[in-house]
Amino acid sequence: MNRIVLTALTALAALALAVPAATAAPARQQASPSIAAIAAQTPQFSTLLSLVKKAGLAETLSMPGAYTVFAPTNAAFAKVPKATLDKLAKNPAALKRVLLYHVVAGKVPAAKVVNLTSAKTLAGPTVRIRVAGQTVRVNAAKVTKADVKASNGIVHVIDRVLLPPA
Repeated sequence: MNRIVLTALTALAALALAVPAATAAPARQQASPSIAAIAAQTPQFSTLLSLVKKAGLAETLSMPGAYTVFAPTNAAFAKVPKATLDKLAKNPAALKRVLLYHVVAGKVPAAKVVNLTSAKTLAGPTVRIRVAGQTVRVNAAKVTKADVKASNGIVHVIDRVLLPPA
């Protein structure tokens, strides 16, 4: 497995791990929480966390890196047909591919996202980025909250699950 994929798996594994020490540290000692701490503190990501664990990404070795995660909420997952979620649950490789389709290498803040027309995901295919006024879309998903800064990257909250092309 190449380094980029391992790095991406690490970013997603971070979403599945609660980091009690990081969340207990005083704010003045930690500039921003990790992606893991953000996810652990945010109930709207519980479905994403569950799928990350189901995909076996929680056991991935920790590697340094910077990531941009387009994180679908529980409401976003509720929009996915149950048959699709069941199919992904039975196919760990397909589930990993879907999860990696939500990750871009490097820190890409909103100020940079709005100047892009696409971004290559760590699953391989690119996502399309469109800006109309104050609305930013990644494929069909709307960014509902941008620039959630983490010590190891940036999270942009989206209202739909991104499904890679077949």
